Amino acid sequence: MTIALIAHDTKKELMCQFCSAYQDVLKAHKLYATSATARQIQNRTDLKIKELMLGSMGGIEQITSMACYGEIDVVIMFRDVDKMEDDHNETALLKTCDRFAIPYATNMITGEIIVRSIAQGDLDWLEYEHKKNVNLG
Repeated sequence: MTIALIAHDTKKELMCQFCSAYQDVLKAHKLYATSATARQIQNRTDLKIKELMLGSMGGIEQITSMACYGEIDVVIMFRDVDKMEDDHNETALLKTCDRFAIPYATNMITGEIIVRSIAQGDLDWLEYEHKKNVNLG
């Protein structure tokens, strides 16, 4: 399973805690994260993460593109709703996830639900389905 991790600045600590708590599940999967988020998680865990660009400098667009090509199975993005502006890149990512049936967690609770589902094998079908959808596109 390929999982993308993104966190607004005020949620990076929470993302680090989340990744630390679910490290045993996450380490079995391919992880991508926007640059600053990746660095902070790697400094606090033993997880191997492919570092993309900063979210504000193209990292979110990279994840959106990867999702369009069936290269992302799950997106976990902890957002700070008090600091959110009308971000067209985040909207594009959300629409892409909806279009290609990619689970998209926006907070700790939905993140936990998704990671626990991954651990139980409930989402194994996603890898096949996403690749199939790209080939049909």
